[in-house]
Formats: sequence, C-alpha cells, structure tokens
Amino acid sequence: MGSILLCPDLKKQPSINGNPVFPTLYHYRNWFSVKQCNFLNFYSMCTKLRSFLFIFLQFAVLFLDAQIKPAGILTDNMVLQRNTEVKLWGTAAAGEKLVVSTGWNKVKQTITVNEKGEWLLKVATADAGGPYTITFASKTEQLVLHNILLGEVWICSGQSNMDMPIRGYLDQPINNANDILVDADNDNIRLFTVNNAMRSHPSDSCVGKYGIWKPATAESVSSFSAMAYLYAKQLQQKLKVPVGVITTAWGGSRIEWWMDSASIVQFPEAYRQTTDPKLSPQMKASYLYNGMIHPLLNVAIKGVIWFQGEANVNNNGEYAALMAGMVNSWRKNFAQGDFPFYYVQITPYFYNNSKATNAALLREAQVKAQLLIPNSGMACTIDLGEEKIIHGAEKLTIAKRLSYWAFAKTYGITGIACQSPTYKAIHIKDSAAILDFDYALYGLSSFGKPVDCFEIAGADKIFYPATWSTNRKNQVLVTAPQVKEPVAVRYGFHNFPVTAGYLYNTAGLPIPSFRTDDW
Repeated sequence: MGSILLCPDLKKQPSINGNPVFPTLYHYRNWFSVKQCNFLNFYSMCTKLRSFLFIFLQFAVLFLDAQIKPAGILTDNMVLQRNTEVKLWGTAAAGEKLVVSTGWNKVKQTITVNEKGEWLLKVATADAGGPYTITFASKTEQLVLHNILLGEVWICSGQSNMDMPIRGYLDQPINNANDILVDADNDNIRLFTVNNAMRSHPSDSCVGKYGIWKPATAESVSSFSAMAYLYAKQLQQKLKVPVGVITTAWGGSRIEWWMDSASIVQFPEAYRQTTDPKLSPQMKASYLYNGMIHPLLNVAIKGVIWFQGEANVNNNGEYAALMAGMVNSWRKNFAQGDFPFYYVQITPYFYNNSKATNAALLREAQVKAQLLIPNSGMACTIDLGEEKIIHGAEKLTIAKRLSYWAFAKTYGITGIACQSPTYKAIHIKDSAAILDFDYALYGLSSFGKPVDCFEIAGADKIFYPATWSTNRKNQVLVTAPQVKEPVAVRYGFHNFPVTAGYLYNTAGLPIPSFRTDDW
C-alpha cells in the first residue's frame, strides 16, 4: 500500500557509533574477513550487530503495529472520481487526531478517530489529472499513498463473463488477447479486483485480489477482467482522462446473491430458493452483496456496468423485477443519485437444449428491465454467442456497445447511437405480418448475410420458419406459405438461434430476440 514513515520528526538517519541503523552488507564487508580481524574486532563486530538487530526489531515492531490503516480499496495507484466529493476512510487508534493532506489542492484537514477506531473524511476532488499523493499523519506516524489520479471510476460486476480475464479460461480464449496485451500499457487506466468474499452480514472492508490498484500493463491486464479493461480502454481513449475500474464479480452467481436483504425479501419465491440452510454460503441471497458490494459504498463512482443472468435462466419470470430491485437498492445504499447502470444482455448459448426458450425468456426479461430502471441501457449480444461455450470470446464488441451508452447518455457526446432497434408493434395485412421498430431511423440491414431466425404462427400456435423483407419504412414483412392468417411472430427466440446473420440498424446495433405473443 502506501509508504509508512515512523517518527517523522527525525532529522537524520539513526546511527550506532556512526554506523547507519539499517546498514547493508556493504557496511560490514570487512567485518567478515577472518584475515582482517582479531578476536577484539570480532567481539566489536558482534556488539555492533547485536545493537543493530535490537534497534531493527524495535522499528519492525513499530512498523507492524502501525495504526493508520486506510480502507482496503484506498491504495497506491488508485483513481478517485474527479470534480466531486469523495470519502477517505479507515481505522486508527481511538481518539487519535489525523491530519490528511491531499496533493491536488494542497488542503490539510484534521479528523479525530472515533471510539471504535474508525475515521471517515470527505474531501473535494478537482478536474482530471495527477499523479498526486494523499498523506495521513498522526503524532507518531505518517502514511503516504502515492501515484493517485483523478478521473472516472466505474464498478464492473456480475458473474463469470464479467470476471473472465484477458488471458481467458481453460480452452476458452478472448479474441485477439495477445494483441490486446501488446497494446495494454497505459498509466491512465487503473485496475482493482475485489477479492471473492461471502458474508452473512454487511461488511465494511474488502481486500484486493492482487493487493493494490494496478496501472494497466500487459502483466496486470492479463489477469484482469476483459470486459472491465476493454470498457475502460474505450472510455480513456475517447475522454482523454484517467479511468479506474473496480471489478467485483463471482462466476456462476445468481442475481439474488447481489441483492441486499431489504430488497430480496420483497420476492418471496426467489428468497425461498436462495436462503435454504443447505446451500453453500456463496449461493445464499445477499452474501455477495454483503461481502463484495457493501464494502464499496463509500467509493465515489460515475456508474456501474453489469454482465449477469446466465445463472437465472431457469427463474426468468421474475428477473426484470429482481434486476430493478437490485439497482434501486444499490443506488439507495451508495447514496449518489441514479448513477448510470449499463448492462449486457446474455449471449445465446445452448443451455443443454438450443431449441428451448428459457434463455430467450431471460433475454426478454433483460429488455423489459431497461423500461423499469431509469438511466439504464442494455448492450445486445445476440450476434456474439457460441453454442457450446458460455464464455464467448468476443468481448471487445460488447465493451464498445456498453461504451456507446456512456458516451451518448453519461458524457453527452452527440452523434453516437447506443440503443438497439426494438420491436414496437405488429400489423396483419393479408398473409403478411408487418413489424414496426423503434431506434431504426435509417432502416434495417443484415449486412449481406441471410437471416434465418424469423418464425410465424397462426391461431394454432404452431411456428414455421419464415421469410422476411424490409419496406424502407422501418418495417419488416414476415411470411410463410404454411400460415395464411398470421397471429404471431418470433425472432431469434431460442436459447441459441440457428442463423447465418441478424438484423441491425445502420449503426451496427442488433435487434434483440423478441416475440409478439405471450404464449
């Protein structure tokens, strides 16, 4: 973490008989030459060495007993949210007065540690920049955090597709991983991974999986979340300011595990499923919120990105409401307003039956969630799935689609499309179903690939493969010779649609799978 300086009032390095307290072997290079020392010299050497060890141990004890301890996420190399008020917090000896100095504004503030040994201080940040230091000092101790930047801070959460590192998983790579690592060095991107932690009650502390914040290098990026890093890279390249990303994710986690206790109890069935005493701790409602989100509540953030849902495909009916409940509780608990919440729609995957619809229903719930959650946006990934690999290799495209939301909605950059075309309405004319779409101002395109995932049904509710065409009015006409009187249309509405291509708006954003029925 930061550097600790004990007894800051010392004007010079302590010494013993003119020798430094912390000598190197160079200082004693002659002492160990048998040819150059007699017994008295040897005795003198031992006396000096004994004195050195005694003082060294005294300093070591003081070091180990250092009282000023900032929270685990406050370390060297961190990014603090620019142009706002941030919190610095931690522990120290009860009753101790701490002087906190922030390098970007040269301001010193004094705070008294409470009776529980806890302290918290609010400080104003400035525009993007750095590096700076933050100094914490008491009468006997001084701790300095180095290489601090002011910029944009985002939390990146979810399950394994958020946690998946650039180096990939076993037999499951990230596309162009080596090229990404060659181009990774960027001191204006900083990375922090919250170590996995499950707690039965809300925790105020967390530990970094790799200790401290890390500047982006080939080595640090290799083991870091691909989604989080690639998202940060998009932001940093466009905004030209430091970007810090905090990954807090757990593979295979259900959304209920990320909800606080007050929100999950509002969903009796989900609560029942995730509070069975027989479940392992990480599989219980709120345990990951308690251990991996609650410790971050003091962190000033710009927003959150989220990639989760695969673990909920079999209880998809409540997912939209669960997701809205989770986001509402996070926003309430962070107490930073309706911060942006941008999320990834799960990619198609067979889930043991490619033709089934349980995952399609989950994707549908994610579309509905955007209507329930203010200041949210969804990155559609229907075109990026792999039938037999749940951890898709193409993460850069997803990161870009998330960043479009941030650029257009959070940072106010005009001219960038972010919303995928969405199904709006169905009209029947003769034997054709005519579909209307929003967010397709300049029409729709398959970019030259055949789209084979439309299906159409009549009153008998039997779906047949359908052909389609556009009429240059943001509409798609769908027909099938077997269906003379259409009633409903579905598009890509299987766990893993079998098709060579998909439909996009002219910005290259795909239409999510949808159905016009509720059968």
